[in-house]
Amino acid sequence: MNQTTIAREVKGVGIGLHKGEPISIKLEPLEAGVGIVFYRSDLGISYEAKPENVIDTQMATVIGDHRGYVSTIEHLMSAINAYGIDNVRIVLDANEAPVMDGSSIGFCMMLEEAGIKELDMAKKILVIKKPVEVKEGNKFVRLSPTDMPIINYTIEFDNPIIGKQNYCFEFSKENYINEIARARTFGFLKDVQALRAMNLGLGGSLENAVVIDDNRILNSEGLRFKDEFVRHKILDAIGDLTLLGCRVFGDYTSYAGSHKLNHLLTKELLKDSSAYEVVSLEKSAYKVYEKVFA
Repeated sequence: MNQTTIAREVKGVGIGLHKGEPISIKLEPLEAGVGIVFYRSDLGISYEAKPENVIDTQMATVIGDHRGYVSTIEHLMSAINAYGIDNVRIVLDANEAPVMDGSSIGFCMMLEEAGIKELDMAKKILVIKKPVEVKEGNKFVRLSPTDMPIINYTIEFDNPIIGKQNYCFEFSKENYINEIARARTFGFLKDVQALRAMNLGLGGSLENAVVIDDNRILNSEGLRFKDEFVRHKILDAIGDLTLLGCRVFGDYTSYAGSHKLNHLLTKELLKDSSAYEVVSLEKSAYKVYEKVFA
């Protein structure tokens, strides 16, 4: 259970969700102990994927500073987490990651093409030692100790198409690919129209999002899962928690969570050193962790 990176460089091109312009993306191997780094090739600026570098969570998870930013990183981060990649450089020539088809399966395919290379340093995981929770009204997100990581997510919308949905996800790479990776982002037609009035969401289409208009789905092919909406929220949460720097060994529970609450949860967790322990998997005593993250 050593740290990993990708075995070879891979490239791709996709549309940006907000600007609607083509974006080139390149994934490059990195040495052990560096982590996940975003590089804006158009600006010559790098950003580490860490909670302290998050500058916005209103519509997506955004990292950056006064010089620039990288938006909509959560789907790519989610796939990187699922594949157990500890170190990788993500090169982009624009201020957002490409939206692909609105899910993370395109990024999974890139990682499959790149392959995985083991490095000469033990993998580390973050073990939750006591519950940590963040609330906003009746909404909440929580991390708690566990013997087998489970994501228990509930959403509730005042809309007949979505309504109330719950999904319990047992974390593993195989389960992620089969149950989560293909779940697309979603939105309401009235919100799409409002975004475009603000010159945002210009790359959004029925090719990369599930769009709902009152009581019907506009996508001709329908849903990929009957509960695709809550599955996509799980996809987002996995990506947001990846900013902690190593995979989390704990249960995640949410009711109506968001990028904002996920970010606040990572900050709340890191404030209390008694709430977690960073464990190196070089010790045989941690075989239980190896089984989950193999």
